[in-house]
Amino acid sequence: MSIQNADLHCHSVVSDGTLEPEALAARARANGVDLWALTDHDEIGGQHRARAAAHANGMAYLTGTEISITFANTTVHIVGLGFDADDPAIVAGLRATRGGREARAREMADGLAQVGIHGSYEGALKYVGNPELISRTHFARFLVETGVCADTSEVFRNYLVEGKPGFVPHRWATLENSVRWITQAGGLAVIAHPGRYKFTPTEEYALFSEFKSHGGRGVEVVTGSHTPADFEKYAQMALDFDLHASRGSDFHSPDESNVDLGTLPPLPKTLTPVWDALADRIQHP
Repeated sequence: MSIQNADLHCHSVVSDGTLEPEALAARARANGVDLWALTDHDEIGGQHRARAAAHANGMAYLTGTEISITFANTTVHIVGLGFDADDPAIVAGLRATRGGREARAREMADGLAQVGIHGSYEGALKYVGNPELISRTHFARFLVETGVCADTSEVFRNYLVEGKPGFVPHRWATLENSVRWITQAGGLAVIAHPGRYKFTPTEEYALFSEFKSHGGRGVEVVTGSHTPADFEKYAQMALDFDLHASRGSDFHSPDESNVDLGTLPPLPKTLTPVWDALADRIQHP
């Protein structure tokens, strides 16, 4: 199969998009996409639905996810493509990335206890069914309920922002872990939208070098947040680091996204597309 229009980066309601996987598949097909991937943040719960919907619409499919990592004190995203969505290591790794919220919440409760506010973890849990999803908002509701603060805005100002007793930064996965989870599950790791990170040239070079050293093999060149100048810059970076090139809209919502599924310009012909390296991982209808 010759790939004419690949969109390998978008989000559904399973993470922070507004459309169901089935609606995304139909929208992608309507825009001429013939190879599609759903890449929800730190989550692969929509993969089986997305693959079924892709095939129902006559599209080939690659499994996908977008993993949040911390690099040089910055949140960076690594897209995984073509991996086994049932692989135990990537399932556990993504669960731990999401589940880091629970450990963070316990630290927040410890900080609040040190200033005399006790039982906040248990109190916050009353507002959330799954400890993996506990957040600052749940603590804020507890502190309002118990009369510590008048409203959630006051809670955030006085307790839950940087420098205050209940603030604990989120700790994402490492670059090494994210690439390993993807590659050991048979997939290919891609640096997502590198033009979005405010790195110095030295930091950017370090990101690409370390990514490559851990087994990363791709970079998004044509993506929704890149300018034409970014297309050129990261096409050259792909060549310099011998990386395959990826293309994806990063579509989230018909109301929010500037670029629709499947409507980006093609990859420069000088580059090797990621789908060439994943030919045996593409799931055809």
